[in-house]
This record gives sequence, structure tokens and C-alpha cells, in this order.
Amino acid sequence: MASLANLPLAERMQVTFEAQEFTFHEAALLDNRQYEAWLDLLTDDIHYWMPIRRTTTLKEVSDEFTQRGGMAFFDDDKNTLTRRVNRLSLARAWAEDPPSRTRRLVTNLQVVEVSGDEIQLHANFQLYRTRLNSEEDNWIGRREDLLRRVGGVLKLARRHIYLEQTVILSQNMSSLF
Repeated sequence: MASLANLPLAERMQVTFEAQEFTFHEAALLDNRQYEAWLDLLTDDIHYWMPIRRTTTLKEVSDEFTQRGGMAFFDDDKNTLTRRVNRLSLARAWAEDPPSRTRRLVTNLQVVEVSGDEIQLHANFQLYRTRLNSEEDNWIGRREDLLRRVGGVLKLARRHIYLEQTVILSQNMSSLF
């Protein structure tokens, strides 16, 4: 694995640009409800995970998020994500009929490591969702993504989502982060 700082400038710029373009394209697909196209951006072995955050004391801060294998808002693979997308696409998800209107802001994108065909990146996000006439949700957090080049194309192989909120006030968690 190579730190981005150890790569020549031209290569750093290329990797960063590709990661940004992938991230912005993915956000646009989700905001435009192009879920089938979004599924095509995922590797077959994707891990999509959002642990639960708890309020802890400073001495217990290492227990702030639930651990892998424990309780989580999402702990999905490609099959689970495909089922979720199918429910959204076929209007079988009552929580999304009428559908939500979303806007994703992805910022502070930082390529952390590059290893062969894989790019590890961190980013902050804000996901704004409005539904019906009065429902409004706003999630803020950070993501740790792993992009992998498959057949010359970048795909999402891992997404770990860490919300800032400890209490989720929304009516449902049907949005894809």
C-alpha cells in the first residue's frame, strides 16, 4: 500500500480526480433515483455498513460505534442492496411512495491509500431528504470507501458510514448513503 503523498504529483492528481469523479457521479445517480445504474457501480463483494453510534464518556470513546458483526443500521452485501433497489424500483417500499427527494453533498474527499487496483478514500457527507409535504431529514457524517478498478472501471467495494447523530429522528432509513 502506498500513501498518496508517496506518489508522483501527476499520479496523485489522476487518482484524486478519478475518485472525485466517481463520487460525484454516484451521488448524482442516487439523487436522480437511477438505482439500477448505481448497482452497476458496486463490486460483487461489496460491504455496505453503518454502525450505530452511542453517546459515550471520553474514557469509553472507543465504544462509541458498534463493531462489525454487532448491531448496525446497515450491514449489507450486493444481494441485500439489490433487493432494496428492487423494492424502490417496483414501488413496493411504502416508505418511498411517494418517493423522497434527496440531495447529497460530498466534501473533504481525501484519498488515503492506493494499492494496486484499489483506492481507499474518506469523505464527509450531508444527505438531505424531503418527503411528502412536511418530512425533512438531514444526515451528516463521514464515509470510508474502498474503490476497486474492475475491467478498467472504478467500482465501490466497501462503504462504511459513520453518522454524527446518535438519535435518528426520521420516519425511516430508506435512503442509500
